[in-house]
Amino acid sequence: MHEDGNDGRRPVESGVSGHGADQPVAHGGGDREFLSLERELTVFLRRARANQGEMAREVHPDLESAAYGLLVRLEEYGRQRATELAAYIGVGKATMSRQLRALEDLGLVAREPDPADGRAWLVHLTEEGRTRVTRVREARRARYVSQLAHWDQDEVAELARLLHQLNLGMEK
Repeated sequence: MHEDGNDGRRPVESGVSGHGADQPVAHGGGDREFLSLERELTVFLRRARANQGEMAREVHPDLESAAYGLLVRLEEYGRQRATELAAYIGVGKATMSRQLRALEDLGLVAREPDPADGRAWLVHLTEEGRTRVTRVREARRARYVSQLAHWDQDEVAELARLLHQLNLGMEK
C-alpha cells in the first residue's frame, strides 16, 4: 500500500481541475520531479524512523531509537572516538556523551583510553552489544530480502548506489 494518500497515482498538475482530498496538487515551476522526490522521501523517512525504533527495542527494550545508528556505526567501523561518532550522526558533544552513557549503562558499549591520545577515549561494542546488534541487523536484512524478492538484483544494487550517492551529497 502506498501511504501518500493517492495509492501511487501521479499528482494532479496545477491548474487541472478534478483533484480531491486524495490527490495532491503539484506546484508549477517545472520541479515536479523534486516534489515527487520530497513526497517519497517523506514517506520513506517516516517508515525508517518507525523501523529504527522497532530495531532499537529489539536490541534492548530501553534503547533510545536514535542510539541504534551509533551501534550500527560501531559494528561496521569498530572503535571510534566520541567526537567522530558525534560528527557522523550530526549531534553535539553533550548529546553524544548522554547517548554513550546510556549505552554503557545498558552494557552495549564500553570505553577505553585512546593509545594515540591519553586524553581521549575510544568507544566500542561489548560482546553483548555486538551479539544483539548483529542479530537485529541479520533479521532486518532478511526482511529486506523478503520485501524486495520481486526486485531484480541489479535494481537493488542501483537503489543502494543511488541512496549512497544521496547520502554523500547531503554530507556536503
